[in-house]
Amino acid sequence: MSNILRWCSNLFYLFIKELRSIKADPIMLVLVVYAFTLAIYTVSTGASTELKNLAVAVVDEDNSKLSRQIIGAIQPPLFQEPVALNVSEVDAALDKGRFVFVLDFPPNFERDILANRDAELQLEIDATAIVFAGNGSVALQNIIANEIAEFRYGGGLTTATPVKLVMRSAFNPNLNSVWFGAMMQVMNNITMLTLILSGAALIRERERGTVEHLLVMPVVASQIVLAKVLANALVIVIAATLSLLVVVHWLLSVPIQGSIPLFLLGTIIYTLSIASMGILLATFSTSMAQFGLLAIPVLIVLNLLSGGMTPMESMPVWLQYAMKTLTTTPHFVSFTQAVLFRGGGFPLVWQYLLIFVGFGAVYFALSLMRFRSAVLKG
Repeated sequence: MSNILRWCSNLFYLFIKELRSIKADPIMLVLVVYAFTLAIYTVSTGASTELKNLAVAVVDEDNSKLSRQIIGAIQPPLFQEPVALNVSEVDAALDKGRFVFVLDFPPNFERDILANRDAELQLEIDATAIVFAGNGSVALQNIIANEIAEFRYGGGLTTATPVKLVMRSAFNPNLNSVWFGAMMQVMNNITMLTLILSGAALIRERERGTVEHLLVMPVVASQIVLAKVLANALVIVIAATLSLLVVVHWLLSVPIQGSIPLFLLGTIIYTLSIASMGILLATFSTSMAQFGLLAIPVLIVLNLLSGGMTPMESMPVWLQYAMKTLTTTPHFVSFTQAVLFRGGGFPLVWQYLLIFVGFGAVYFALSLMRFRSAVLKG
């Protein structure tokens, strides 16, 4: 019993030492504050995928009532006011990126519509803006179809439609990208900063030569590694909690559907596993520069292929299995969306908590093994 108490006492003092080391690093503290405040606000409000202010040009070779009606229906906030072009100006305007869409009305367009003849409209799209090109073209097609129906039938239907499609968007009725972006940015920053802080904690010890000081103290490798994992995870969990409540919920007015304590429980276990991964990466480095070069590609893969930015289903099947087998980040994305978006309870997400524990145990065991072989003996 006394050995257990002594082990816990040593762990506690090492834990306090790590918290003081974090407090003594002002640059790292500024990074944490920035990442969970200004970065989340600017990214979620600025990096929007919603249709807004898309530049449209029109070539009206018909100059009819119908063409002017369609042009008049293309209005803000989805689109900018259409700009009239000549046919000779279209290619140059698209090459310079002045417009996303160029709508060309051919001669006799209205006459063909009224005569029930096939009529064609040409819509040229700058597909370098792939999201806007796809969604914006659909919006323009709907506008054109509605205006043609209004022009021909006065808004009435000539034939009864067999099916009336009613769409209801669950969890985000207005399809507001800020709701999604803010939550996912918090999740991405949890991953990024947990890995960086934990790895930097070990690199800092090695660069300052204080690892040797620890070796002459009555502590073991497991206490050293676990203290770093716990201290850095605690800092990130506190910062993420405040960010979720203050920045996301209060400042950005994003509703939180599920249980915050349940989300915090999963976040605590997840940060412990990612902190262990950070320690593992740091054991392969001898300087902060080497650790940064090693951590950057890992973070890029974790953030881009976790399912937070693009659906996992859109990835190759082998890559989906690889990500879910080798990393815990895709499971944390699913956990976050289930709890915060869909209001899922413990019966729905308990398996994710077990996955976090499993990955954390593996990462911690590997980091401890590497710490003993590469740091203590190296």
